[in-house]
Amino acid sequence: MTELGEFLRVRRAALQPADVGLRGYGARRVPGLRREELAMLAGVSATYYARLEQGLSANASEAVLDALARALELDADEQTHLRTLARTPARRRSRSRPDVIRPGMLRLIESMPDTPAVVLGRRSEVLGWNPLGHRLVAGHLPFDSPHRPAERPNMTRLLFLDAHTRELYTRWDDEAQRAVSSLRVLAGRSPDDDELTRLVGELTVQSAEFARLWARHPVANCVSGSKHLRHPEVGELEVAFEVLTPPDDAGHRVLLYTAAAGTPSASALELLRRAHSPTHFAGLRARAGRCGS
Repeated sequence: MTELGEFLRVRRAALQPADVGLRGYGARRVPGLRREELAMLAGVSATYYARLEQGLSANASEAVLDALARALELDADEQTHLRTLARTPARRRSRSRPDVIRPGMLRLIESMPDTPAVVLGRRSEVLGWNPLGHRLVAGHLPFDSPHRPAERPNMTRLLFLDAHTRELYTRWDDEAQRAVSSLRVLAGRSPDDDELTRLVGELTVQSAEFARLWARHPVANCVSGSKHLRHPEVGELEVAFEVLTPPDDAGHRVLLYTAAAGTPSASALELLRRAHSPTHFAGLRARAGRCGS
């Protein structure tokens, strides 16, 4: 089954006949709507819809995708994901080279010493962070680990497999749901990414919680929100986050954290800022300048 077929099947199974104004007749062997019922709601033939789920038909028209989105009651992010899956051609998988943060991006986050900042790659791997960002989300890891590909932290892997990171989030279930939803979006955009496929496989095998969430196929393009932390140095705090995406095709994202002025969380961030040493950053910037572009 293709990614498109899996997404359609999972979303179809999540709908009950009563949810869409249909009468249910007796017990069902499988949960949710039958293929024939979903096809009827979308106004397409049952045979054509079955072929879509089975990965036997490609190039669905915009009208068909619109009809399926309405029938499945998809939200805006899910509709975008549906179109991405339907429009992304299958390509031969190839092993990609480790990504590198641009020196200008590193200078940008360095210029914001009061704002925790983390630069993520297309697989949620950490490409760089400023000292405050490092200390906020992963102070137990070496500061220069993002620039050693073999040791590069991955925010999703840390969330599910690293005990320190798990303890950091007081609302871990919400964070896990958000992380998997975002990873689904990334996977839909890069179906031929061998490293991303390996990451999903690793997490599925090593974390039953990840496997359960991944199988539900949640989708959300999480670009802002709040995180509730229990930091080992400064205690509990709530920070807002914003995700900024550069206008190129690198797939990098800049994750920025802030706290409302005058709040205990803002005071905690200030304490954390005073605790870090800025001298670590100079050598790291020079290294990025040699290997970046």
